Amino acid sequence: MNDELEIVRGFLHERLGIDPARIVPTATLEELDIDSLMLLELFFEFEERLDVNLSQDLPTPRTVGQLIDIVKRLRGAPTAG
Repeated sequence: MNDELEIVRGFLHERLGIDPARIVPTATLEELDIDSLMLLELFFEFEERLDVNLSQDLPTPRTVGQLIDIVKRLRGAPTAG
């Protein structure tokens, strides 16, 4: 989960000033104040940084861990479960 988690931490710290220590797999996107537009921007960040192609029918994650699992599936990497 390291690459993906670090991307999320860096992105949210830079864009929203969120303390990276708060950005853990169990944190909900709601408690981090991630709205649908910011989630879309995060997906685009993953697309650019990790060279993954996003489909239009992605599930909506509720936690940072779910978001990372979605990206891992797109990359063909093992997920956390």
